[in-house]
Amino acid sequence: MPAAIHVSRHPLILHNLATLRDVRTEPPEFRRMVRDLAQLLFYEATADLKLTTGTVRTPLAECASQRIAETVGLVPILRAGLGMAEAMLEMLPSAQVWHLGVYRDHETARPVTYYSKLPARPQIDLAVVVDPMLATGGSAVAALDILKKSGVSRAAFVGLIAAPEGVKALQDAHPDVPIYLAALDTNLDEHKYIVPGLGDAGDRQFATG
Repeated sequence: MPAAIHVSRHPLILHNLATLRDVRTEPPEFRRMVRDLAQLLFYEATADLKLTTGTVRTPLAECASQRIAETVGLVPILRAGLGMAEAMLEMLPSAQVWHLGVYRDHETARPVTYYSKLPARPQIDLAVVVDPMLATGGSAVAALDILKKSGVSRAAFVGLIAAPEGVKALQDAHPDVPIYLAALDTNLDEHKYIVPGLGDAGDRQFATG
């Protein structure tokens, strides 16, 4: 059975998603929405991280405490995943960040890997693959193929908006990887864009459209 797909219904996520989709939203505000949504989704995606117990001293007394005991690797798919990964890194500064360059060939709609900056032997407990849009699923599948070949055994995917076609492709290829989303839309159009979607997430973040 495939791992769960989590489509958030949190009011803050739904509120920010409306601004993110709006064609009138300019790049600075779009980037801020990407940041805020990424942090909220990362909060949900890391709910099962293991903790270690200890104590800290408050100004008044010793106090039992817990800290994250696992090493997390953030894997943004370039370039659109960069804004999300930076936001997540603010929440967990100890996380490692690995970059994967994967783009979709517009003629074939197939993923092309052009850059991979992974350590020879990853020493992490959880890899979080980050990409705003899960359209055909090709880039996410390719990224997870690379990670698993490098030795990663536990991963999650965090995106903003997905099409059912992309979800199915990812679950078929990597049924052990949970998927965390702000929205699951209706379909892909003839150009493999998510409908209703939000357009090109990279262009809208970096004002290159």
